[in-house]
Amino acid sequence: MPSLTSSQKHRVALCITELRVGGAERVLVELAARIDRSRFEPFVCSMKPRPEDGEDSFVKKLTEAGIPIEFANIGSPLSLPCGLLRLKNVFKKYMPQICQSFLFHANFFSRLAARTAGVPVVISGIRVAEKEKQWHLHLDHMTQSLVDKCVCVSKGVAEFTIQMGKIPQRKICVIPNGIDTAEYENVQKSDLTQFGCSPGTHKVLVIGRLHQQKGIDWLLQTLPHWLELRQNCELLIVGDGPERNILEQAVTQQPCKNRVHFFGHRRDVPELLAASDLLLLPSRWEGMPNVVMQAMASGLPVVATEVEGIEELLAQQSNASGNLTALPQTCKFGDTTTFASKINNLLDDAKLRQIIGIHNKEKIRQHFKIEQMVADYEELWLSEINHATRWRG
Repeated sequence: MPSLTSSQKHRVALCITELRVGGAERVLVELAARIDRSRFEPFVCSMKPRPEDGEDSFVKKLTEAGIPIEFANIGSPLSLPCGLLRLKNVFKKYMPQICQSFLFHANFFSRLAARTAGVPVVISGIRVAEKEKQWHLHLDHMTQSLVDKCVCVSKGVAEFTIQMGKIPQRKICVIPNGIDTAEYENVQKSDLTQFGCSPGTHKVLVIGRLHQQKGIDWLLQTLPHWLELRQNCELLIVGDGPERNILEQAVTQQPCKNRVHFFGHRRDVPELLAASDLLLLPSRWEGMPNVVMQAMASGLPVVATEVEGIEELLAQQSNASGNLTALPQTCKFGDTTTFASKINNLLDDAKLRQIIGIHNKEKIRQHFKIEQMVADYEELWLSEINHATRWRG
């Protein structure tokens, strides 16, 4: 087999569980749209069927970018055999040199189909420290012989994957998420009064799927320690999910219930961030939380639990004179006293919010730009293709 040259163009299968709007899906779409078309030909494959018309999805954006989309149509366990065959046929149709997948189901299904179709390089993307479904870890471990590399989104996820997932360290690499900082510059603030908020109050924002992982149930338990004490403060909860009804019911028991607002799913996140004073991340576990990166790019301070990816994003740094440019605003999950104290300190000190916000924005600009993420994936793909070519040659 001939050796790889820089002039060759390589077909890349970008595989995802589904194409409805989400953090991992957004990263895949940005990657597909931005990779160097002089070297790579991307196509996207969704394990689940095409989203229904009217559903919030990335299908339109991919289509407008001229990127082919295939659907394996795996919608239930009964559809799995036909779906895997369909996926195998997709790989045979396009004959990609690289299969790059994101999220557990896409990782598992695409590695099975890609190897049987003869795809030379198979790379899985591990985007969260899976602490809920142990069987995910078992299946990942059992099928690691089919995988060349595992891309983890943070050092915390990499450590978890090695220790708990039992994946060999030699197969692990870390590529952090990236963000397009231009989307958060000169943004028009959202008019929050249209959602029932009062003008002139501090706005504290939470964005995420309303699921146990995100810890919003615990966040509501902390309200007596900060929100109830502040008549000039409101909590905005953006997102939807299986726990929404439970959380809304829990809020009705709070004395400050009129200052807690559920916004549901929103697409105007930059505008909401621009109108807010502080972002909270009360999660039980994470990977590399995109919403924290979005808040940092918006110049907001963040109070977060010490979950995967947070140390890399919010760790304190020193300037040239040796003074800390920002203090880490983090605590252990469940440490209500520390969590509330950090919120109160920031809400009481506008100058501190400004200093941390400036530091956060600069850190994103320097270390987490979308262009760097794309370049890191391209470098990994070329390295693995070269390795596969030499090994087979």
